[in-house]
Amino acid sequence: MQRSLAEQGPSADEAIASAFRAARLDARALPGFPGIVPATLAEAYRVQDAAIAGFPDQVAGWKIAGIAPEWRDRLGAARLAGPVMRRQVRFASNGTEMPFPVFPDGFAAVEAEFILCLGQDIPDDLTASEDGLLPYVGALHAGVETAGSPFAGINDLGPCSVISDLGNNSGIIVGPAISGWENRDWARLTARCSINGELAGEGSAARVMDGPLAAFGFLVTHLRARGYALKAGDYISTGMTTGIHLVAPGDLAEFEFAGGIRFSARAVSARPV
Repeated sequence: MQRSLAEQGPSADEAIASAFRAARLDARALPGFPGIVPATLAEAYRVQDAAIAGFPDQVAGWKIAGIAPEWRDRLGAARLAGPVMRRQVRFASNGTEMPFPVFPDGFAAVEAEFILCLGQDIPDDLTASEDGLLPYVGALHAGVETAGSPFAGINDLGPCSVISDLGNNSGIIVGPAISGWENRDWARLTARCSINGELAGEGSAARVMDGPLAAFGFLVTHLRARGYALKAGDYISTGMTTGIHLVAPGDLAEFEFAGGIRFSARAVSARPV
């Protein structure tokens, strides 16, 4: 009988992380999950930690995603997190088109999101309430998570699979800052995404479970338990607002946000690093 990932020990964690890391850097697809899929969140985040430690880049922020309801009781959590690497943070001005890389034959999608930029370091003893968190937010931006993995079936195997490969993240696009967001009327912070000229989804920041600041609070508590610090200048992609929209090389995703913010993103084939 095949041993579980936990029974195999740290070498198994590193083997999974190394396989995903090599595929990402080589810009090549993986035909399957490279090992045993972690059975628990603790196992999955151990793999993610190994991936972060060995990746030739620095963490510049984090993505947050909701865990599907059918997995929440089993895993004991409603959200998951993954790192955003510095070289994968891109910036878009109003009206511009931003190219972003995708893994051919892997998983690739875009998600319209609202992205927090921290204005101050988060203290170790900060209480993760909305009122307590608000002073640490430097700005809220319209933005996009460019979700991506060399393994096309990353989502099909569940949250622990997603967590293992850097949270199925291949970067973020940080758009213009949004003024007046502090009143936290999330439903007024609207978002719309079209793919190749056809509407793919509409929504608002209210679609993020309990709002973007609640997602921020989850991340503060979650990262503290894992030994990571949040610093001024870090970006936090708080969760999808219009859905998960699959893309392939050549596709054009167009985004519209409250306040007349508009920009687009063109998927291009990833190149080896």
